[in-house]
Amino acid sequence: MIKKYWFFMGMAIMAALAFALPGIGPVIKQYNVLNIGIFLAFLLTGLSLETSTVLDQLKDVKVLAAALFSSLIFFPAAAFYAARFFLSAWPDFVMGALIIGAAPVTVASGTVMTAMAGGNVPLSLFICVLGNFAAIFTIPFMLNLILAVDNAAMELPILQMLAGLTFKVLLPTIIGQVLRPRVKHLLPPHKAKMSIFNQCIVLLIILNAVASSADSILDVGPVLFLVLSFMIGLHVFMLVFNYYLGRIIGLDLPSIAAFTIHTSQKTLTVSYLVWAGYFAVAYPMALIPAIVYHLTQMIMDTLVAHRFGRVIRRRSS
Repeated sequence: MIKKYWFFMGMAIMAALAFALPGIGPVIKQYNVLNIGIFLAFLLTGLSLETSTVLDQLKDVKVLAAALFSSLIFFPAAAFYAARFFLSAWPDFVMGALIIGAAPVTVASGTVMTAMAGGNVPLSLFICVLGNFAAIFTIPFMLNLILAVDNAAMELPILQMLAGLTFKVLLPTIIGQVLRPRVKHLLPPHKAKMSIFNQCIVLLIILNAVASSADSILDVGPVLFLVLSFMIGLHVFMLVFNYYLGRIIGLDLPSIAAFTIHTSQKTLTVSYLVWAGYFAVAYPMALIPAIVYHLTQMIMDTLVAHRFGRVIRRRSS
């Protein structure tokens, strides 16, 4: 049971530790523990990504456009305006919904769950690679655009954000891809360890975020259940939206499974980089919605993947 659910147990332990020792947040920031860890996590991502089959998906412009539109344009707008309607009394959570909405898709879990569903894994990898590379450029512009349209008194430094995300996300991924042909024969025995390392970085992010806003979280108390309900609703909405979008653009069922699952997921790592770099001071609780969404997608998409798997196996038999 511990081996199967250690990550969820770890989330609870990190949250409890953050409340018990809130001073640990500044220590993590002072010594750049997370910045170094995130750089290494994306380096490992570059090493582990098998992108040879991804190029075959580039010829399908419809999927390319649909994935970018859904994940990086429609999602942040839908998340922000829905949060502004349901969570307007808590600006931190509204901003948090926008941050997680603008983030790219997950790297590992979306592909793992697509494989679990018997879906189109190369398409899932394509969505992963395309979404993460494009998000480096779309995040600053989408955040600025939505905040400007909403008349928010905030203007983000676009070039600084581009440079920061490029250095912390894009550069280590590219380095990993360059190194991959020389070391890929050494990687298989260490895949599980690499995955555990990446998940431990997520746990550190949760520890740092909760510790940095422990007092504020205690003040809002029961409102967190409202945030949980909102994020569950948002994820269900995006799953349904992407399912029907996949059908509209003419995907087969295994490809619909990949598109539905992976395009609906968001990465907590990049959300943290954006929050810590530009929003943490003004909105100390803004990463809480991202943490809740991460937990929601891991639980819900496991069930969705099993459902797709049953249908795909039934139709192929």
